[in-house]
Amino acid sequence: MDAAYISALAALAGSAIGALASFATTWLTQHAQERATLLVQDRARREALYGEFIREASTLFGDAFRHELDDPSKLVNLYAIVNKIRLFGEPETLAEAERVMRRIGETYFSPNKDLSAFADIRHAGDLDPLCDFSTACRAELAIARR
Repeated sequence: MDAAYISALAALAGSAIGALASFATTWLTQHAQERATLLVQDRARREALYGEFIREASTLFGDAFRHELDDPSKLVNLYAIVNKIRLFGEPETLAEAERVMRRIGETYFSPNKDLSAFADIRHAGDLDPLCDFSTACRAELAIARR
């Protein structure tokens, strides 16, 4: 075989290997960027969902504190949000959301409370049913950030 052919084949092989390496690098970079985008979107969806749950649960707990459950349809939106958490959330977060939902139901069926209870700091834990849920959300979202 002539030396010119060997040089030409070596140049073609090197060019093919370079093209393949460039293709592989581009594919890996795009794959990593796509995965990062999906993780950011998932985290944003969870943040929005948990924020929606906190708003709805806070409103219902405040209502339950002063009123009886005269219209069960008030709880429908909260049940819907908890079921979305079942789809996207971690088990610990779901357990806390269910606990908050039970607590709201119990509060609706307990005697109405006076607003002066808010001033008594000894009962502050009773007035914040979302504290453990928020802590579970924070832990879950910290893991999702990695």
